[in-house]
Amino acid sequence: MGILNRFAMIFRAKANKALDRAEDPRETLDYSYQKQLEMLQKVRRGVADVATSRKRLELQMNQLHQQSSKLKDQAQKALSMGREDLAREALTRRSGVEQQVTDLSTQHATLQGEEEKLTLAAQRLQTKVEAFRTKKETIKATYTAAEAQTRVGEAFTGISEEMSDVGLAVQRAEDKTAELQARSGAIDELLASGALDDVTGTSKDDISLELERMASGNDVESELAAMKAQLGGGSTEAPRQIEGQGTPGQATPSTSQQSTQPAPEQPQRQGEGS
Repeated sequence: MGILNRFAMIFRAKANKALDRAEDPRETLDYSYQKQLEMLQKVRRGVADVATSRKRLELQMNQLHQQSSKLKDQAQKALSMGREDLAREALTRRSGVEQQVTDLSTQHATLQGEEEKLTLAAQRLQTKVEAFRTKKETIKATYTAAEAQTRVGEAFTGISEEMSDVGLAVQRAEDKTAELQARSGAIDELLASGALDDVTGTSKDDISLELERMASGNDVESELAAMKAQLGGGSTEAPRQIEGQGTPGQATPSTSQQSTQPAPEQPQRQGEGS
């Protein structure tokens, strides 16, 4: 096989595949139905033409019959008037007219037979066209339903071109969302552990937060105890102050003043100074 033949075969194969993808069975069926309707119309037109020719022959035959009757009357009239020669001429012409009528009758019978055949063919073709139309509509409806079912199935499974693009977009969005959530969680963990510092100073570690909560709790407890003491009365609080601090206006010597007071001198023992 030559190179040109191979190129031609490859081109035909690719063209056939492209045409097969582009072909819509519904459009092909509609086109075939249109062609059958055109053929039926041609057959009907042929029947009409044959019927017109037959009718024209019938008109000619009627005219010839009238002419034949007229010639016969003329022959009889000429013979009654003693003009045998005129009668003979009229009968001769009448014989030619009758021959034409015979020929036209033969043509008329032929045309009538053709008309009957064409009429029967037109009826049969019309029956086939109507049957093809019913079958065409059934095939189109079945093909449309199968196509819709296939598209729905592809949409549900995500293998169609449109839904595959949508599925990829959704998958990318989910991946980006998961990545951002993981990054946010990691940053929170690093901030809580102290591995990262918050440059804005708004974030505190867990130890600082716990100490602040404890200090706040102690302040609340101290304030609550003070409020309870005030509500309990001042009579019980005064003796405690007297016991702890002495009489008012008297200063209690502190430990430092007692320690700085000089100790009494001890008498010298005999013999130590000498």
